[in-house]
Amino acid sequence: MNAIYSIVVGLVAMTLAGNGVAQDVTGYPSRPIRLVVPFVPGGTADTIARIVSDKLYIRLGRPIVIDTRAGANSVLGCEIVAQSNPDGHTMIIVAAGFAVNPSLRKKLPYDSVRDFAPVGLAGVGPYLLTIHSSIPATTVGEFIAWGKARPGQVSYASTGVGSPPHLAMELLKTMAGVDFVHIPYKGGGAVLPDLLSGRVPLHFSSVSTAAPHVRAGRIRAIAMTTPKRSPSMPEVPTFDEAGLKGYDVTGWYGLLAPAKTPPAIVSRINGDLRQVLADGETQKRLFQAGIEPTPTTPSEFAALIKVEIPKWAKVMKAAGVEPE
Repeated sequence: MNAIYSIVVGLVAMTLAGNGVAQDVTGYPSRPIRLVVPFVPGGTADTIARIVSDKLYIRLGRPIVIDTRAGANSVLGCEIVAQSNPDGHTMIIVAAGFAVNPSLRKKLPYDSVRDFAPVGLAGVGPYLLTIHSSIPATTVGEFIAWGKARPGQVSYASTGVGSPPHLAMELLKTMAGVDFVHIPYKGGGAVLPDLLSGRVPLHFSSVSTAAPHVRAGRIRAIAMTTPKRSPSMPEVPTFDEAGLKGYDVTGWYGLLAPAKTPPAIVSRINGDLRQVLADGETQKRLFQAGIEPTPTTPSEFAALIKVEIPKWAKVMKAAGVEPE
C-alpha cells in the first residue's frame, strides 16, 4: 500500500512542508467548515471523513459539518465545491475515482485540475474481492474457474461506472479471462445489502465495509488488490500472490478545496491534517478501516492527481469504456 506514496515522493523532489513557511491566517476559520462527502454514508470516504474530522476540528477550532452529496461517481459533490467560495470553509474528500471522471464524461461541469486546490492526501488502501458465501470458491484459482464456467451469467456490483471497484473488476476480467455483468450503484453503502443477500454476488469492497461481514461469515474475501497484504486483514492474500502477477488497484483518499483558496489557508489546513494523521488514536482508527495514513504536502497530492488522470484514461480505453 506504499506504492501510491512512493510515486508521489518520486514526482516531487522539493516541496514545502505543511507549515514550513510562516503565513498569515489571522481570522481563519471564522465559522464552521463544510466537508462534502460525495458518496452515500457508510463507505470508506465517509468513514475517513468522520475519523479525520473528529481531530481536525480541535486543531482548526471550529466544527466540521459533514455534507453528504452522493451521485454520479462524486461529480455532483465536486461541482458544488468547485463553485463554492474559495475561503477555506468548504472542502471535499475525494477518492481515486476523481481521477477517472475526466475519462468518463465528455464534458465535466468543472476542470479536475484547474478548479481545485489540493490540500493533502489522507490515506491509501486496498479493495477486497468479496463474494456471497453461496459461491463455492475460497481461492482466486477456484473463483476464476467458477467464473469461466458461467460466462455472462453472473453480475457484479460497483460504486459507479469508472469507479475503482469497477476498474478493479475490469482489470480482473482482462487478466483472468472471465466475463461478469456490471451493475453500478451510487456507493459502497448502497451495495452492501444486495451483496449480503446474494442479489449481486460479487463486489470489490473496501476493508472498512467488508471486514465485519467477512468475519461473521456472511461474505467471503478472496483476495485484495494492492501489491502487499493489508495489516487490517493480513489473512487475505493479494492477487499477485495468487498468480495474477502485476495486478494492482490501490485506492486513495484526499482533501480538495476550491481553486483560488488562499495558499496560506491551504497550508494551514494541510499542516493540521498532517498532525491529525500523526495522532496515534487516528492512525489506529484508520488502520481498523483498512486505510494506511499517508500524509503529503499539497504539491505532492497535486502531482499524484496529474499522474493518475492519464493512467486511468489508458485503463478505461483498454476496458472499452466510452465517455458519455
